[in-house]
Amino acid sequence: MTHTKKSTDPARSSVFGSPTGSQDLHPITLTRRTNDRGSSVLRALRQRETIREISDRRLSLPVLSNLLWAACGVNRTKGPFGMPGRTAASASDSQEIDIYVILQEGVFLFDPFHHRLDPVLQGDLRAMAIGQAQAQFIAHAPVHLIYVADVLKLSQTSGFQEPGLQDPEIQKSYYYVDTGLIAGNVYVFAASRGLACWFHNCNKPGLEAQLQLRTGQHVLFGQTVGYPAKRKRSLR
Repeated sequence: MTHTKKSTDPARSSVFGSPTGSQDLHPITLTRRTNDRGSSVLRALRQRETIREISDRRLSLPVLSNLLWAACGVNRTKGPFGMPGRTAASASDSQEIDIYVILQEGVFLFDPFHHRLDPVLQGDLRAMAIGQAQAQFIAHAPVHLIYVADVLKLSQTSGFQEPGLQDPEIQKSYYYVDTGLIAGNVYVFAASRGLACWFHNCNKPGLEAQLQLRTGQHVLFGQTVGYPAKRKRSLR
């Protein structure tokens, strides 16, 4: 597996169906948010659950686009401190959580401001996205979200500069909470569309090495989304 340079070619509408061994990954231009036929918020909350049995059926580009927008997309051009507002809150609007999206074709970084996926790494890292212990469940699932905290964004936020943003322990509490807020959005969206969703641990050292993260970036958790292989309520 080798890192690929971001392509300057026009983005393809989708990489779904392209061979895993493709020599190039291209940016994926996500579709505009649509008012789909998802259920109401209250109904989605009632249906929210962790489903570990996930099929290999791929998500369509519109569903993936809406999923990522629901997670932490831009929902208003002018939010706190004059910066674009997002669907998930963050400490002092630092927006320090990045979402890496692992598909069969490779790894992409979600760019919420341009609503697209930028290529990072070619190759299938889906098993690493869930760790060795969970691989038996969903190594074949279509979409794995990896939450990465960027401490630099916390300490240098354009928002309110509270002293705690420079304290490593307080920073940790903030980025864990902010990850939970995004993951909660994903759970609700998944429930509204009848999708299976599982928030879990991942191979943190392996992913940090593969993604070549810089100092101050930390892999936190993974979250897998797809269509349920069978309906079975979890203990969570």
